[in-house]
Amino acid sequence: MTFMIGENMVGGYGSTDILNGCSICVDLGEIAVVVGPNGAGKSTAMKAIFGMLNLRGGKISIGGEDITALAPFERVNKGMAFVPQTHNVFTSMTVEENLEMGAFINTGPIAGIMEQIYDLFPVLKEKRHQCAGELSGGQRQQVAVGRALMTEPKLLMLDEPTAGVSPIVMDELFDRIIEVASTGIAVLMVEQNAKQALAIADRGFVLVEGENRYTDSGTALLRNADVRKAFLGAN
Repeated sequence: MTFMIGENMVGGYGSTDILNGCSICVDLGEIAVVVGPNGAGKSTAMKAIFGMLNLRGGKISIGGEDITALAPFERVNKGMAFVPQTHNVFTSMTVEENLEMGAFINTGPIAGIMEQIYDLFPVLKEKRHQCAGELSGGQRQQVAVGRALMTEPKLLMLDEPTAGVSPIVMDELFDRIIEVASTGIAVLMVEQNAKQALAIADRGFVLVEGENRYTDSGTALLRNADVRKAFLGAN
């Protein structure tokens, strides 16, 4: 049984549907990547899966349980964590305070979890007493991902995690994402850097106008001539 399934999702804003029956899924320990042109519904699909957008059709399940009617905070309690593309850190708080904010659902000690975050992102330990607003874009993303991981999620959702960062920082973030998945966490991310993201993906979903245009392993999508020509800028 696949851990998270967003099945035949239909929904949007006002009377306009952005999602037109697309399906997205990811299993524990996997990386699933959603790519496609601007306006394809990628971020809308993420919001629907996290409960920030009510569906008009389809359903969301996690661990075999239908969670379509649950609010976002209830989905967090089911093991979901979501890192939005922007406004994803508390800029006036220190790195450590940001991480502590992420541990709001933990009832036990958090020092051990925080050490795991610092092991994953050593620069955060070095800058733990610095305000997050003073960090580079790539370091802020590490804070945002680290804060999400403080809830000890089973599913980590990332909306454009490498937006606006340099290629070197992008490679480093992807390396950390691979490490996260290797611990058994399911990772679902939307990415504009499609070629690089599909290279680390176990599953890839190419959305066009809210529908699945192509669904396959990341490797297979990279080899698909039609996908390469239409979406990856390659022949």
